[in-house]
Amino acid sequence: QVQPVESGGGLVQAGGSLRLSCAASGRTFSSYTMAWFRQAPGKEREFVAAVSRSGTLTYYADSVKGRFTISRDNAKNTVYLQMNSLKPEDTAMYYCAARYGAISGVYYTTAAYNSWGQGTQVTVSS
Repeated sequence: QVQPVESGGGLVQAGGSLRLSCAASGRTFSSYTMAWFRQAPGKEREFVAAVSRSGTLTYYADSVKGRFTISRDNAKNTVYLQMNSLKPEDTAMYYCAARYGAISGVYYTTAAYNSWGQGTQVTVSS
């Protein structure tokens, strides 16, 4: 089982960009669907983006579509989230999640993933 570790969060002004990284231990990284979720204070954890095992399929929440890009490098056991045109409402703790096997119809639910990182904080100032 892979163990995700996030990095790259920080404080940025509205309109700025950040790139989050998620390094996952284990030799079977390419067998896992990977995703990013986020959780703001007082709110439930919500889906942000997911990428299939090969990286050819990607899915996004409507709120980030056109601004965020998820990608992966299986040779480096790493998944990325490039975030552009950031808004104050993007402020949250961002979590990387792993699901063994193919991406499925429930890719946007927390229950679909069985391995989670500790999170990295993203704060967007207005």
